[in-house]
Amino acid sequence: MSRQTVVFDLDGTLIDTAPDLILATNHVLENAGYQPVSPDFIRPYISYGTRVMITEGVKHQGREISSAHLDELFSELITFYSANISVASRPFPGLIDVLDTLRARGTTIAICTNKLEAMARLLMEQLKLTSYFTVITGRDTFPICKPDPEHLFGAIRLADGAPRHSVMVGDSTTDHATAKAAGIPIIGVTFGYTDIPMTELECDATISHYDDFLPALDQIMPT
Repeated sequence: MSRQTVVFDLDGTLIDTAPDLILATNHVLENAGYQPVSPDFIRPYISYGTRVMITEGVKHQGREISSAHLDELFSELITFYSANISVASRPFPGLIDVLDTLRARGTTIAICTNKLEAMARLLMEQLKLTSYFTVITGRDTFPICKPDPEHLFGAIRLADGAPRHSVMVGDSTTDHATAKAAGIPIIGVTFGYTDIPMTELECDATISHYDDFLPALDQIMPT
């Protein structure tokens, strides 16, 4: 029997990256002559990526942005964010205890994120969390990315896991759609970044703190 594989999303699931992503977004907006946007406004767009964050930040001010200009601002954002990726980003409360327990159990732990793989790896390295994860896959690891289920399947495959012994953990409609398309159970976290609350989606379990994670996991997939 294949051992259990738990696949985590990153932003809003493992790590509260909102402060640094919002800082980077507002940095490029202000440099381009736009007004900064409030954290409350832009936070729900984090799960869609920084291009969407920039676009929505501009649209919020009643303006439009061309594809070429968006490319320029995205490139500037990546440069700034790379240098400031872990200023205020931190693991969500209770996460480290969960990762320690999963590792002690022999569970395979992976990341499936729509963050660029290099950015995901950089963040994990700076937070000293890389050793917990067998694989880290990003939006550019494969030709496809979430919500395409092949992104999730690819992460499981690289981790030498099996879909029938896997669970997805995520905070957004993208994660929910990915898991459902793959036919893999999902534990939704309520503390992340989403425009539709995870409690309103058909998750196999929903948690509001990592203290509740292991009981939820054991109910979905007993060891």
